[in-house]
Amino acid sequence: MIRPRKAGFPTGNALLWLLPLAFLALFFFLPLGKILAFAAMSAAKNGFALTSLAPVWRPLWFTTWQAGLSTVLTLLLGMPAAYVFAHYRFRGKNLLRVLTTLPFILPTVVAVAGFTALLGPHGLLNLGLMRLFQLNTAPITFMNTLWGILLVHVFYNTTIVLRVVGSAWAQLDERWEQTARVLGASPRQALREVTLPLLRPSILAAALLVFLFDFTSFAVILMVGGPYFATLEVAIYQQTMSLFNLPLAGLLAVVQLVCTFVITWIYGKVNGRRNIPLLPKLTSETLRNLRSFGERLAVFGINTLLITLLVLPMLALAARSLLNLGADGVMRFSTQNYTQLFVNSSNSYFYVPPAGAALNSLFYALVTVLLSLVLGTLAAYAMSRARRLQGLLSALITLPLGASAVTLGLGFLVTFTRAPLDVSHFPLLIPIAHSLVAMPFVVRTLQPALNAIPVSLRQAAGVLGASSMKTWRNVDAPLLRRPLLVGGIFAFTLSLGEFGATTFLARPETPTLPVAIARYIGMPGELNYGQALAMSTILLLICGLAIFLLERLQPAGMTEI
Repeated sequence: MIRPRKAGFPTGNALLWLLPLAFLALFFFLPLGKILAFAAMSAAKNGFALTSLAPVWRPLWFTTWQAGLSTVLTLLLGMPAAYVFAHYRFRGKNLLRVLTTLPFILPTVVAVAGFTALLGPHGLLNLGLMRLFQLNTAPITFMNTLWGILLVHVFYNTTIVLRVVGSAWAQLDERWEQTARVLGASPRQALREVTLPLLRPSILAAALLVFLFDFTSFAVILMVGGPYFATLEVAIYQQTMSLFNLPLAGLLAVVQLVCTFVITWIYGKVNGRRNIPLLPKLTSETLRNLRSFGERLAVFGINTLLITLLVLPMLALAARSLLNLGADGVMRFSTQNYTQLFVNSSNSYFYVPPAGAALNSLFYALVTVLLSLVLGTLAAYAMSRARRLQGLLSALITLPLGASAVTLGLGFLVTFTRAPLDVSHFPLLIPIAHSLVAMPFVVRTLQPALNAIPVSLRQAAGVLGASSMKTWRNVDAPLLRRPLLVGGIFAFTLSLGEFGATTFLARPETPTLPVAIARYIGMPGELNYGQALAMSTILLLICGLAIFLLERLQPAGMTEI
């Protein structure tokens, strides 16, 4: 009798879990424990007095209501756009889908750079208006404003609504709405009483996910909001890096952790109820051509709004990076911003050439890919073998996604203070922090493909005398090549654009591209600003290539966020 082979990685369950669990214990749970200790120290010092916790309540309140307002605005744009993408064919739809997906995968500093290139004091729109109306100051104030924060949040998260709600809407059987119409319901009644109730779990899931990303927003608040607006994330950064008040920073981090874990838990519950109780349809059955003038006008209006909000800032970024503002106030085409990337114009040890920051980012990203693929593959095989513990193991792996990057960076900063595992002597702490967030994406990509491998293939290899290693090399590895590539692209792109944790861990002489972009945008001078835009454009092109590859390589069932 031939015993069926287990999931084909050639080692035991304990060994499969040893490395991932040890990695999580050392680089996630231990830093969290340190943060809890600092929070307890702050609470004991302040005696839990509500008046003494004002530095906590103020950023918590602003974090919550700006995230709620951002979520509402995102839904107002995303819902009509999701309907259009789910129901209509139109020219350029595939290109527009890619372009509207790109903002979500962009590093936050690149998104901010795009809006400053369009609406900032030296942005194309302000410079054009100043020249047209002979103004001495920029007529549009974007930086240090609440509406600027909200605008970038909508730009960043509309993709979530398009993907999550749009995919569910495309699967709805229109006969339910048609039946309601036959029974006398108006179009609004059918939408309110039939369609929206069926879509409610997907809408709630998308709203919670958008709220979570807005709640944990860091770079947008720091760079656009400036000193006037402080969320929990920004307050943690300020208390740590500016005021050196680690106990209060730890307390803020614990509050932030509790909130994000609660939001993540609610999202998991809602997301588990997202199954549409109807027969799925083929795409060709869902989509229809534009028939009436009203449909054409509505689709044109929504697409124009999407292009204006989601595509125009990226075009402005690329265009502005190739323009220099002269002393006479005239914009002229120039490649100086790119050629100066290789020059340390200030001759300062602390401000390395931007090309050096790019090399740092590339090195960290490659290490992140290696770590996350190795650990993610081991975890995916362990979860495939231990089906009964799969829920628990999956929760452990995805826990770092519930912790913000700023909290993670603070945890590393207060935990690893002695050589060789300290920020000064162990630069690999940066890709390790990136891998904690990248590993769940690798597991999520690998696990469906791993479960789909027929056991009979491994059995046939065993009958033919293949060892466990040879079976894995000749059976599993070829079938997992594409999911591994997708997971690697996710990990590479995530590491390349990570900003929150890196701001705590990167040394002044070894910045990454996002840290250098934020630094150069904050420095005076047209050349510094231009170099920030050039670096942002390079990251934009890399992310665009990543989106193109993911759209072509991503396995079935992974089309949603």
